[in-house]
Amino acid sequence: MNESAANAAVPQQPVDDMEFASARRELGGWQGQVWRIAAICFVLWHMWALLVRPIDPTVYRALHVFLGCGLALALFAPSARAAGSRVPWYDAALILLSVLVPIHYVLDADGIEMRSFMGPSQRDFWVAGIGMLVLMEFTRRVAGIAMPLIAIGFIAYVFVGPWMPGIFYHRGVGIDQALSELFNNNGVLGEVVQVSATFIIMFVVFAAFLQASKAGDYLNDVALAMVGWARGGPAKVTVISGAMFGAISGSSVANVVASGTFTIPMMRRVGYNRHTAAAVEATSSTGGQITPPVMGAGAFIMAETIGMPYIEIAIAAIIPAFLFYVGNYAHCDLHARRNGLHGLPRSELPRWSGLIRHVYMISPLVLLVWMMMAGYSPFRAAGWGIAATLAIMIATMLVHAIWLRGLGLIGGTVAAVREFVHAFIEALVGSSREVLQLIAVCATAGIIAGVIGLTGIGGRFATTLLSVADASALLAMIMAMIVAMILGLGVPTTAAYVIAAAVVAPGLIKIGVAPLVAHMFIFFYAVLSAITPPVAVASFAAAGLAGADMWRTSITAVRLGAAIFLVPFMFWLSPALLAQGPLTEILFMTGTATIGVILLATGLEGWFGKGPLPVPLRVAAFGGGLCLMIPGIWTDLVGVAIGGALWLWQRSRHAAA
Repeated sequence: MNESAANAAVPQQPVDDMEFASARRELGGWQGQVWRIAAICFVLWHMWALLVRPIDPTVYRALHVFLGCGLALALFAPSARAAGSRVPWYDAALILLSVLVPIHYVLDADGIEMRSFMGPSQRDFWVAGIGMLVLMEFTRRVAGIAMPLIAIGFIAYVFVGPWMPGIFYHRGVGIDQALSELFNNNGVLGEVVQVSATFIIMFVVFAAFLQASKAGDYLNDVALAMVGWARGGPAKVTVISGAMFGAISGSSVANVVASGTFTIPMMRRVGYNRHTAAAVEATSSTGGQITPPVMGAGAFIMAETIGMPYIEIAIAAIIPAFLFYVGNYAHCDLHARRNGLHGLPRSELPRWSGLIRHVYMISPLVLLVWMMMAGYSPFRAAGWGIAATLAIMIATMLVHAIWLRGLGLIGGTVAAVREFVHAFIEALVGSSREVLQLIAVCATAGIIAGVIGLTGIGGRFATTLLSVADASALLAMIMAMIVAMILGLGVPTTAAYVIAAAVVAPGLIKIGVAPLVAHMFIFFYAVLSAITPPVAVASFAAAGLAGADMWRTSITAVRLGAAIFLVPFMFWLSPALLAQGPLTEILFMTGTATIGVILLATGLEGWFGKGPLPVPLRVAAFGGGLCLMIPGIWTDLVGVAIGGALWLWQRSRHAAA
């Protein structure tokens, strides 16, 4: 394949412009070296504190947030025009302030804990105020303006609540109490940050080392070998690699960036237009956030919130993730049939013999899953996964240098060690940069969760939802979906889940929805915000790579992922789709839902078997898919009847032709 030619057809856009809200500085000279050393130390310190010698939790969280803040203020400029290659004096001053905040906790940890019962001191008050202001700027730079504005709006609500009508009314809170509550263990340094400081950072590092070991490239090669030759092969490769790579990444935009530069030119080469190629990439990459074993950061927060082992969350997500990718794959196949698109020549695809020889590349992922199934904590399992990845990296580099390059034992060992050290350092630097946005989002989401708890708005919304449910449970679930999607507009998935879970989940649980179902319901709609207009970060990132129209890309992505918008209602009606209940019921529900997802894609794409469907039959196919996706024997029979009738109609039509 002539990849250079293919890539030339796709306008390239800097990755950081897609992943971050403001321009990244290309720090040079001694400042660049200091930043790299600080970034490396930042990650290694986390691993030491988590795996070797734990420290006071509040101190640890303060260091996690505000040392990360200092790194981000150096690396990300306040605007694209102010980027440059050096840290200006005003950012140096902000960095100093961000470092002083955790120093306050390091020097006075016992006093701060004692004053949590007695009320904050004047110094606590000033540290909290400065810390929240610096945090807002940190979040604005790495996650955009929407998240800080939402947080500021919630903070304002603390003080204006006594003048608000209806469910928004509360008695009011003094500024001292508000700052103390919203900054410490019920807010910025609370439960959400605890998850980012433990599980999330370890899995980000794990994913970075897996990428450094070329495991991501290996998974892409496996996908190419599996379906690259098939009808519309590159799009199907995108779907399968999205599932496999997403299983180790858990970030929709990271998935788009990592694979889109490779898969989008492949799709364009065989005839996909720009917005369809971008939409396929965006949709398949978004599914990675619901794909076990490494799901989006929100899944770790969910496990902590409902007190359930993370592995149970991952198991519950298996069937919905499967349905997501079945629907996505079906859309790609039907689109290729309708447009006469072909696959890639087999001569250009990786050979299975070579892939089988390198199957050890995924052994760290297998080890991770086994350890979590065996009951190890997720961050300890990630630690062993990192160790296994490092072992594979050094072994592979030694073999390559000594035997393949013919450098001999001594020369090959020296070359391999140099290569390993370079890859190790780059992975640490890369993982430090990747985790900054998650730290900012989790810390700011902690403010929002703290406001909800402080003002009691969550409980009042739960009461409102309960009154709606008295009239119609379905209407209450639709209302919860709409609120969750509105609260997620313009913010990253993790923040969307945290905000919606704090507001909506208590209400769903109060109307009788099981906690796992309620939180998974919210989590799915938070994830889908990545492809849902008007703010669809994964779709917009893929459109940037493909040089496509952002809105057409986003609308096409919603069509490709249409089935997953219905799946949360399915597992609300039947928790069997979350692997809850008897095995026979789980298998039956999965089978009918799978057929339903395919029929849904048939109706949306307008193609069945060997020919197109007229509009009335497209509507029938869509309706049949819905019937099969709704739990119930009668709806299943209707769906099967519609599918069978469509098959007979198409068969007789083509036989007559």
